[in-house]
Amino acid sequence: MSLKHRQGQMEADIINVMKYWMEGEINTFIKVWISAYLSLCYCYFASQILPKGRNRLAAFLPVVGLFLLLPLQLHSMHLGGITSFFLAWLATFKLLLFAFDQGPLSIPSISLPRFLAVACLPIKLIQPKSQENGKNHSEKGHKSFLNYAIKAILFALIIKTYDYEDHIHPRIIMVIYCFHIYLSLEIILAIAAAMARSLLGAELEPQFNEPYLSTSLQDFWGRRWNLMVTRILRPTVYLPVLDWSSSILGREWAALAAVMATFIISGLMHEFIFYQLGRVKPTWEITWFFVLHGACLVVEIVVKKAVNGRWRLPRLIGTTLSIGLVMVTGFWLFFPQLLRCKADERALAELAAIGTFVKDVVRALNFTVNSYISFS
Repeated sequence: MSLKHRQGQMEADIINVMKYWMEGEINTFIKVWISAYLSLCYCYFASQILPKGRNRLAAFLPVVGLFLLLPLQLHSMHLGGITSFFLAWLATFKLLLFAFDQGPLSIPSISLPRFLAVACLPIKLIQPKSQENGKNHSEKGHKSFLNYAIKAILFALIIKTYDYEDHIHPRIIMVIYCFHIYLSLEIILAIAAAMARSLLGAELEPQFNEPYLSTSLQDFWGRRWNLMVTRILRPTVYLPVLDWSSSILGREWAALAAVMATFIISGLMHEFIFYQLGRVKPTWEITWFFVLHGACLVVEIVVKKAVNGRWRLPRLIGTTLSIGLVMVTGFWLFFPQLLRCKADERALAELAAIGTFVKDVVRALNFTVNSYISFS
């Protein structure tokens, strides 16, 4: 048997092992999310009885602890990563806000299905009182089918590019990782939003706003990149720190302290999610990535206040500098942690296993249909 043939057989065996492992992982994924939905039902009915404040918070804390632990039951990059982001970060922060009758769950007379969807999915309902603003959000944030189709094709091309990884310069691979992460996040969040929109029949706020068009770090982090996280961090971290530090530092300097605190918490949450993905001891590069960007954003805010609109960078230069800084610091601090837990290899193996699983299902369905036709 030739070396090439043995290598191909080995890859096929790995895919088959991954396929059967993924089947067990999917069963665990279903159990994890059933537990999450039952826990959220408890929170929903508890909120009908308990007033906002400490009593409601005490009732929610066991669920918050459970949501931090549930993703550890999963080991795959895709199912584990989605669950960790949706439950361990977004859902826990939303419940903490809801304990004090704040945040996206504090909609008057919200129904149980809507409560469950908003709590565990990266979505936010547009309030009826802001109907005009909602229309503007819809027109501005909701993208066409063609937009997502192009991004899906680009994502598929990126996955195919990894077949030739040995022949591509490592720095180019790093650039490809940037687009891979952005496209996968946007597609996953768009699918979740589309499911929620079809089930709830409600208008939703957008999650991304073409971050590659950012003209500054403030534009990138505040108005374009992963807006659901921005909307959660603002009431949970930024505003409380701003209110607390205003009496000490003054309103102007307190805003800068609030920005730094927001980025530090974001870095720690990313670090926690990366630990759940790789089960590797943190080396804190990801936290430093966000601390660095928080410091750069503070400098940008100070400079903008100093010039007071008298001078502004041309759009092309601003976009180049902003996206360039995100990518360079990502190569330096963000991606090494991904590579250390072999996220790229595991994700590609999972995609191959999912592809094989889907082919087997299609083959079984075709066999069933053909058998039915022949008996007819």
